[in-house]
Amino acid sequence: MTAPSGRTVAIWRSCLLPASETFVRHQGGALTRWQPAYLGAVKVASPTARDTDAILFPDTAAGRLGWLLLRLTGRSARLRGLLADRRPELVHAHFAGDGWLVSHAAGRLGVPLVITLHGLDVTSQARRPGPRGRRHRRHLRAVFARAALIIAVSEFIRARAVALGADPAKVRVHHTGVPIAPLPAPAPPRWDLVFVGRFVAKKGLDDLVEAAATVRDLRPRLLFIGTGPLEPAIRARAAELGLDATFLGAQDATVVRRSLAEAKVFVSPSKTAPDGDTEGLPTTILEAGSAGLPTISTYHSGIPEAVVPGETGLLCPEGDRGALAAAIRRLLTDDELRARLGREARRHTEAHFDLDKQTERLQELYEAVSPRSAPVPHR
Repeated sequence: MTAPSGRTVAIWRSCLLPASETFVRHQGGALTRWQPAYLGAVKVASPTARDTDAILFPDTAAGRLGWLLLRLTGRSARLRGLLADRRPELVHAHFAGDGWLVSHAAGRLGVPLVITLHGLDVTSQARRPGPRGRRHRRHLRAVFARAALIIAVSEFIRARAVALGADPAKVRVHHTGVPIAPLPAPAPPRWDLVFVGRFVAKKGLDDLVEAAATVRDLRPRLLFIGTGPLEPAIRARAAELGLDATFLGAQDATVVRRSLAEAKVFVSPSKTAPDGDTEGLPTTILEAGSAGLPTISTYHSGIPEAVVPGETGLLCPEGDRGALAAAIRRLLTDDELRARLGREARRHTEAHFDLDKQTERLQELYEAVSPRSAPVPHR
């Protein structure tokens, strides 16, 4: 279905677009009644970047200065001109900080602003001490006031936003969703445990390698997809522990889907990082569910909204390596349980996190705050 002429939503991500944020592209691509126009301040070299993206500041001295001034002031005549040229009906910014960066330009043009809160914007960034923390909280209050709609990716993130001053009547919980593709024909698994995500503290990768060493008698084959600042340390520790671990680095969606299809269990032992950073609701858990994989994860942030303990996976307390090892042992030694949880994970994902269904709901939210429609109904 083609979007009606003129019904454009400008999707703003200041750094367009990290490989870990495929959900932004998937959501925009699933729109049927709106035409997405991707706008960013600077281009990120990644598999999710596109030549058709509109980039505000080139990698030149003048461009870097313009980017710095936007971050310092929240104002840019160049940004306002770019938006005016696209004539969007709405602006949808991902993350609160990006919402603040584009909010002044959207306001000057009279274009309603929608922001999606994903996690760190209302957790670790909001808890920073000193001037940086005060500045972020000031920006949060400003963008919460300017936004027509605030989307939270989980109930946990909604509660954090309200606690930080967001009007509860503006905040809606909306799950981004993932594509639901037909399952491939069953094949012998190559991997026992698979992790997909960034190598950062909140992902709990240190807990994963230590727990996997505890069940070394099972000789689990581990696959890690992703990269980040902790990757060298995790690689070194896995080698030191003698784990059968393969590290593929950052990969595109095709490799991720194939790897999930070749695995037995998805593991995502998230926890609150030392700086307070938390998850929103990891899209990778939803992708694993769509692939028919059970997930081992933790009682952290919005994860229990996606993983039903004992039905679609197993949950452990944050940072509890003994419980994580026990869950791994249980699923790797009980084929019947693992298969049942995987089937239920697929059904649960289809019912609650289907990208097309969730994007239809998003379009309803768009239409409720667009200039053509009435205010968002309170639900």
